[in-house]
Amino acid sequence: MKKAWIVVWAVVCVSAFTAFPAENEKNQLRARMDGIHETNPSTIISNGTGTFTATVNNDATITYTLTYKNLSTPIQQAHIHIGATKLNGGVSIFLCTNLGNGPAGTPTCPNDATNSGTVSHTVTAADVIGPANQGVPPGDFADVVRAIASHVTYANVHTTAHRGGEIRGQTRQSGDDEDDELPGAH
Repeated sequence: MKKAWIVVWAVVCVSAFTAFPAENEKNQLRARMDGIHETNPSTIISNGTGTFTATVNNDATITYTLTYKNLSTPIQQAHIHIGATKLNGGVSIFLCTNLGNGPAGTPTCPNDATNSGTVSHTVTAADVIGPANQGVPPGDFADVVRAIASHVTYANVHTTAHRGGEIRGQTRQSGDDEDDELPGAH
């Protein structure tokens, strides 16, 4: 009987130690961008590619890295938009801009001789600009996270030749588990 209690106690302890890290787990996001998935105004045949990786943090922030390569012309700006696959949507969060039109603190978009670059930053509710006409008022971080969890956001890179966007990729959670609840979504 004593051995049975020791085994039960060991299982309880191991379960407790493995449960706590999952509760504090940060959620990882990703998007692979190319012109084939662009829809504004239509598909773009481009050598440009990109990746968007991000972490939705428990402190109601998103830390991201945007990398783009071989764009046809210099980058103007990049955003997270709210819009389902193959549908255009409004800008929710600026990732970078060279036009000076983002919220205070928006980083500039690096651009080298091959029209490539990488930018990293952390955004908060103060960086959410909408889109109000889609039910997301400025500052509504929870609804942006809810849109991400619902698979209706995309990363989009705009260039001088393709002002509507040259490369695009739907934002997905790593693992893409339909029932994942992201921090800050409620």
